[in-house]
Amino acid sequence: ALDGVLARLRRKKALILQGPPGVGKTFVARRLAFALMGERDERRVATVQFHPSYGYEDFVQGFRPSRTGLERRDGVLHQFARLAINDPGRDWFFIIDEINRGNLAKIFGELLMLIESDKRGPEHAIPLTYSEGPEERFYLPKNLYFIGTMNTADRSLAMVDYALRRRFAFVTVEPAVDSPEFALWMKKRGASEALVARIRRNVGELNAVIEKERDLGPGFRVGHSFFCPQEGDRPDESWYREVIAGEVQPLLEEYFDSGERVRKLVAAVSYTHLTLPTTPYV
Repeated sequence: ALDGVLARLRRKKALILQGPPGVGKTFVARRLAFALMGERDERRVATVQFHPSYGYEDFVQGFRPSRTGLERRDGVLHQFARLAINDPGRDWFFIIDEINRGNLAKIFGELLMLIESDKRGPEHAIPLTYSEGPEERFYLPKNLYFIGTMNTADRSLAMVDYALRRRFAFVTVEPAVDSPEFALWMKKRGASEALVARIRRNVGELNAVIEKERDLGPGFRVGHSFFCPQEGDRPDESWYREVIAGEVQPLLEEYFDSGERVRKLVAAVSYTHLTLPTTPYV
């Protein structure tokens, strides 16, 4: 599966990792970058996070106040692309977290065309919005790769702009609480067999309820990273209940209008196993 994802990224040069909250999309994005470059070189990976007020001037180029008035400044992508251009023998990776939270047409502007893998290189250079003349041109190099992440449970967001969607390949990252790797990882960090089995059973059944819900579906399931203990955490009973109360319950409160249903779901997933019917509420 990894080889297929890397081949897709290598071919398209632009990839979006989509999935429910807590599946480790940003973590996977960085690991894909390191896997494709064949080493862990943090200098060749840049990360930004899109948000509603993020704009073209932040990303590509624009005018900013200075002590003497306004001066043109290059945005984070423009600066990073120059680094990649000056190092053509190695691959560089630009990670965009929460890519669907920004106004994509506004942020990318004329660079929508240059993202395409067959529009890379100086032969496809174009003037930018704030170029001083037609002779001042910009291009994206062939060794620059884009990796975006997209939370499929964010209902406040419009669909990704179709023009951008055509330029990215998509990979869905699934919750992995039932995977052998998750169980082994948890046990190495001190979790008991009983706790691991409980997490896998309870979260799996909770996700089955969410997936069958009419207004939710697979994109709203609970990811495994909610249950990955941080440095210094002791994965025991009290830790598990705190994760449910402090992280999973607020998520369920966003999903369900019924406070009573949230209470029952939280009680079921906290203590034994889900006994609620999986039939969606109407």
